[in-house]
Amino acid sequence: MTTETAEKTEAPEIQPFQAEVAELLRLMVHAVYSETDVFLRELISNASDACDKLRYEAIAKPDLMANGGALSIRIKPDAEAGTLTVSDTGIGMDRAELIDNLGTVARSGTRAFVARLAEQKDGASLIGRFGVGFYAAFMVADRIVVTSRRAGASEAWVWTSEGGAGFTVTPASQEQAARVSRGTEIVLHLKDDAKKYLETYEVERIVSTYSDHVQFPIELAGKNEPRQINKASAIWQRPKSELSPEDCTQAYKSIAGAFDEPEMTLHYRAEGRLSYAVLLFAPATPPYDLFDPARSGHVKLYVRRVFITDQAALLPAYLRFMRGVVDSEDLPLNISREMLQNNPQVAAMRKALTGRVVGELESLAEKDADAYGRLWDAFGRVLKEGIYEDFERREALLALSRFETTAGAKRSLKQYVADFKPNQTEIYYLVGDTPERLKGNPKLEAARARGIEVLLLTDPVDAFWVAGRLDFGGKPLKSLSQGEVDFGLVPLLDAEKKEEGAKDEGAATDDAGVIDAVKGALGERVSDVRSSARLTDSAACLVAAAQGADRELERLLARHDRGSGAKPILELNMRHPIVRALSRAKQGEHGGDLKELALLLFDQAQILDGEVPDDPAAFAKRLNDFVVRGLSA
Repeated sequence: MTTETAEKTEAPEIQPFQAEVAELLRLMVHAVYSETDVFLRELISNASDACDKLRYEAIAKPDLMANGGALSIRIKPDAEAGTLTVSDTGIGMDRAELIDNLGTVARSGTRAFVARLAEQKDGASLIGRFGVGFYAAFMVADRIVVTSRRAGASEAWVWTSEGGAGFTVTPASQEQAARVSRGTEIVLHLKDDAKKYLETYEVERIVSTYSDHVQFPIELAGKNEPRQINKASAIWQRPKSELSPEDCTQAYKSIAGAFDEPEMTLHYRAEGRLSYAVLLFAPATPPYDLFDPARSGHVKLYVRRVFITDQAALLPAYLRFMRGVVDSEDLPLNISREMLQNNPQVAAMRKALTGRVVGELESLAEKDADAYGRLWDAFGRVLKEGIYEDFERREALLALSRFETTAGAKRSLKQYVADFKPNQTEIYYLVGDTPERLKGNPKLEAARARGIEVLLLTDPVDAFWVAGRLDFGGKPLKSLSQGEVDFGLVPLLDAEKKEEGAKDEGAATDDAGVIDAVKGALGERVSDVRSSARLTDSAACLVAAAQGADRELERLLARHDRGSGAKPILELNMRHPIVRALSRAKQGEHGGDLKELALLLFDQAQILDGEVPDDPAAFAKRLNDFVVRGLSA
């Protein structure tokens, strides 16, 4: 090529990264994370996935394996060039896939992830949990060159980036194309402070720690013949007796892309009509996508050690935090997504796996309460989804549930029932947004006066599962904000008996007349007004009718325009001074005050329920008028 021709040749166009990827790379390049080893583990994991995908696609198209040799992963350090190369003979990528896979992060919650990464110094754990491992390579490299040829394609392409302005994608040169007949080659031009990764013992250490159980051979290339440095065995197929806790922990980190320790490990082989190996883990920390609207799990399905999919829904949505592998001996290798949904063998596996996981959770709760407590803190909100979704295991899931109560600590329903007060026959609960607000709710007053423990339910899912009118061990669950409550047979605490007697000495009220007057004053704002058995100190509260949605569920549905529009019931403490004032206003010359007092009580009851009064300005004026009048008296 002449100089003149070279000058006229246009440089490849630089394509910008997606905004979130650009910010991610900025954090990778300029921040210092403590676990830079993650980059190699993530590249090996990606290479293993590429080999898995090719092996699966080759079931239907054997010709895809024609060029490129056996499925393998190779690592080659080059001290003279200052480069570390990670290559595989997997599925490879074409031009469009290079742009899509390496230029964008096609995942929900990307922006939130980047924000969280920026907030904490040790972002390595987040990198692994989010699944953007390729970009971790920019922690150690200032330039990355990716050459890839999709299996069966004639062209190879080169993706190049220095992690700043963007990346380029160009056709591979003859030399590059000759090196990559199938799969992907990633060349990292290492930073000066990352040259330790050119030492063979460093590479072997990382592979041994994180990737020993990758199913494909990982070869270390150097001056001599390449040699395999991992065991390349499917750990889930090995007998449980052969594995140490450390083996399982490293397998968890490799399979789940995690950095924490598993809180629970389930490893067994099912034999009989169906034969499959299972290795499942409950993480110690919640995965980033735990509350993704899709609510999908990520248990990987293999068939005779061939990866099929991680979207097989082998566990119900309320167990979506579980990670691991199920390897079937009986399913066909070419099973499709539609077949997975309708296959009776898969349905039987789902049922058996779900029962086994729930049973293992029960065993953990019994044997190690502290470990189960940590697991519940991380995933309890998800497990409770199963109470209304899985009728068959509802009793078991209720038994596994732990609740904050007016007694303080996280308690099981078994513990709650064991501490029933004399003549108590129901399990009482109150649903709201925070434990602190619920503890101040006036609907607890009569229960507190008798020492009755109340479950404080503050997760959004609670409003839904309690709507099922459940019982535990024959003891019905009863809401303190719905229907009528009768504590008459449960004795008062001694201190409350004296106070109760003092209250009874007050002036009598015309209960029926006051209730009718308040009902008339409030009109359509309420469905009914009645005397309360819930209240001992407060003047009024709002409750829901016995039929229909509880108060908190109605509020949640209304926020999404799905509420029934049901009006609340106002309950009055007929012995409260304000309610007695209502009686006097009705009988005396201050009849005009009755409506204002009734509206004031209604507004206060709304505030105590965590709502804003219908007309805040009118509420403030009404309250101020009564205060001024009282000060002037």
